[in-house]
Amino acid sequence: MSTVLVTGGAGFIGSHTCVELLASGHVVVVVDNLVNSSARAIAAVEAVSGRGVTFVHGDVADRSTLDGLFARHGFGAVIHFAALKAIGESVAEPLRYYGNNLGSVVTLLEAMQDAGCRNLVFSSSATVYGNPTNAPIDETVRLEAVNPYGRTKLMGEEIMRDLCAADQRWKIVLLRYFNPVGAHPSGELGEDPRGIPNNLMPYLMQVAVGRREKLPVFGGDYPTRDGTAIRDYIHVVDLAQGHVAALGVLDELASGCHAFNLGTGTGSTVLELVRAAEEVIGRPVPFEIVERRAGDAVAVWADPTRANTALRWRATRDLRDMCRDHWAWQSTHPYGFGDAPEGS
Repeated sequence: MSTVLVTGGAGFIGSHTCVELLASGHVVVVVDNLVNSSARAIAAVEAVSGRGVTFVHGDVADRSTLDGLFARHGFGAVIHFAALKAIGESVAEPLRYYGNNLGSVVTLLEAMQDAGCRNLVFSSSATVYGNPTNAPIDETVRLEAVNPYGRTKLMGEEIMRDLCAADQRWKIVLLRYFNPVGAHPSGELGEDPRGIPNNLMPYLMQVAVGRREKLPVFGGDYPTRDGTAIRDYIHVVDLAQGHVAALGVLDELASGCHAFNLGTGTGSTVLELVRAAEEVIGRPVPFEIVERRAGDAVAVWADPTRANTALRWRATRDLRDMCRDHWAWQSTHPYGFGDAPEGS
């Protein structure tokens, strides 16, 4: 087992991946600037795993921070999560997204190269596929991101492909996530978005605990079985285990970049997720059908065959598991890792 640097390891997916890395015997070092996360997540990782994490409050775009980490630790690999990730915000602030997400990629790769560490697992996204017209989606689908956030992921992949072409000592796994939801089954670790949630599940759960009035469902007239859009929701623990699986096969992979979809291979409608949540919670969750969002695809789900085969990994948790675990987190941590506002 190796020492692994996890950038953005205090975030939603990063923190759950730290738990799975520790369970697999890896030594974990986290660097996170806490812009969209909380140091309390690291404490929760340690509590649920029973093992310690070395945490550094720092920015991946700061070369001196990275050089210090590589000088102190003999990293066998890096998992790179650190990035801004809100699609709407990226449209409003494209320069911030390009500067942060791509600047950190280049700085990290330079630091890794100088330190002689050339094993990387990159947190990519199904947004690199744009709005495909057919599902399921495999890794051969044309890449055409349609918003600045998605373009930063696609450009990050392109940078890595160019690097691998120039230096065949690199082994890079590109993990393209579909729709991560859920939480650690202990209820002690989960998603804690800043401000108004951009994603369906955290918004739904904040409605369920009374923080928000009702859930907006964007579009009820899609050509689907109930009129709402179809997505591939994947439990965050399954997703985290996909990263551990990727690390486990790095030695077997040829040099270069290798892309894998991480999804269940099953599409669920928005209302199917709402109904599964209501069943777990035990009461209705108020929602309202509103206008479609511009650019939203009708139906998107993964073909995870390549990951199933090459990574020897498979998502095993269903929609009810996702809702149950997310509710265990949200119901006991209504304000996430934060404290309730005064007067609430």
